[in-house]
Amino acid sequence: MMTLTSIQWSDGAPIYRQLKDRVIAMMLDGVLKPGDALPSVRQVAAEYQLNPITVSRAYQELADEALVEKRRGLGMFVTDEAAKKLLVSERERFLHDEWPAVAERINRLGLSTEELLRQGGAK
Repeated sequence: MMTLTSIQWSDGAPIYRQLKDRVIAMMLDGVLKPGDALPSVRQVAAEYQLNPITVSRAYQELADEALVEKRRGLGMFVTDEAAKKLLVSERERFLHDEWPAVAERINRLGLSTEELLRQGGAK
């Protein structure tokens, strides 16, 4: 069973969206795999002192996007196609929403492709 580990809530986005994003990150990182169960709404609400409606909304959005499926009487489970769908949608979101600002900053700082690749390789 997954654990959401010390989530730090921010004021920048609704809590349900932050919870949804955390679950998505866990799917992309391979922490949550196809067939894995999500903790119950009640469990997450209690553990993180959230309104169960908030947790339900996050889970419902994941279900609406076919990333999780509800199994009657059993709970919510990661779908087989979740990782593929997420990779496509998250790449598109990055290229459309985040990359333009990153590219603009790179240009403003006069960084070369070689510098970026050299830095990216150093961990």
